[in-house]
Amino acid sequence: MLLDTTNQPVCLWAKMTGVGKSQIKEAERPLPPSGPVTVDSQGCVTIAIHAKPGSKLNAVTDLTAEAVSVAIAAPPSEGEANAELCRYLAKVLGLRKSDVVLDKGGKSREKVVKILASTTPEEILEKLQKQAEDK
Repeated sequence: MLLDTTNQPVCLWAKMTGVGKSQIKEAERPLPPSGPVTVDSQGCVTIAIHAKPGSKLNAVTDLTAEAVSVAIAAPPSEGEANAELCRYLAKVLGLRKSDVVLDKGGKSREKVVKILASTTPEEILEKLQKQAEDK
């Protein structure tokens, strides 16, 4: 995982392409965030998640305009469900576990997960939709 000077995660895509934060913001301004998978101001892909901890199996259960619903087979205590969510999403998306981090919502069912690997929102959405259809 790459860190900037303030020890914040840096997206690999932004580093590889040399795109700075100001360039990313300019490119994003005309496009309003649409759907649960977007690109943040640092150039990282983010996924809005509605978590359902304590389920029997891990599964992508639904994709709406607001969030991706994910059933998690871990209890919502001591961060177990959050860790399992990141592990499961890494597996579904074909990424390393270290490339999928919880950005917001540590104690809420509404979460934001950040993808640190080089990928596009379209690729992520396609993989999530495929997983939801296979359930």
